[in-house]
Amino acid sequence: MGVRKTRMPEVIALVDYGAGNLHSVHNALKAAGASVTVTADPYVVRAADRIVLPGVGSFKACAEGLRAIPHMVEAMTERVHVGGAPFLGICVGMQLLADRGLEHGTTPGLGWIAGEVRLIEPSDAAIKVPHMGWNDVAVLPHATNHPVIEEGEAYFLHSYHFAAANGADVAAMTDHGEGLVAAVARDNIIGVQFHPEKSQGYGLATLRRFLEWYP
Repeated sequence: MGVRKTRMPEVIALVDYGAGNLHSVHNALKAAGASVTVTADPYVVRAADRIVLPGVGSFKACAEGLRAIPHMVEAMTERVHVGGAPFLGICVGMQLLADRGLEHGTTPGLGWIAGEVRLIEPSDAAIKVPHMGWNDVAVLPHATNHPVIEEGEAYFLHSYHFAAANGADVAAMTDHGEGLVAAVARDNIIGVQFHPEKSQGYGLATLRRFLEWYP
């Protein structure tokens, strides 16, 4: 009789750079079935099976906080782009994927997905900024078969939005007086503007799909 092989638990690195709602994201990932390591150690990130980058606050503060950890950006880049680890950016963690952010001046992003992060400027003065609360996540036709991003309703809280340079990188949109990017996706990289940890059943289902995704 053959020996039954069991899959070893994956290491999910939740990057701690002082700019994310770590407690809530950690709890949501655990509720979705993950074994999570909250870490500011680039060596842990280099060895992780999956990487989650949260983010709350300004683009500038988040980018500076991430770069303040020696070798963290290099570790993330190596593990994601060379090692192929699935990556999830949440809120400002998604925005950091862009080339630059325009909040409090111009700040370089990771440059993983071409575009820039701009202030939401709706043409209708009745539309309030920040975009806050529950809103639809509408999957674009070219992304309907994506294993992680699905139609639904999620919780948003942001004043700046990701203006992607290439529409093929946009997986889903939402509407707040204008079309705003709700999710980006390329290869083994996903970013969501909404907060899965605050999006109840839809958010937990999104995290479960991410954990089961082998791009």
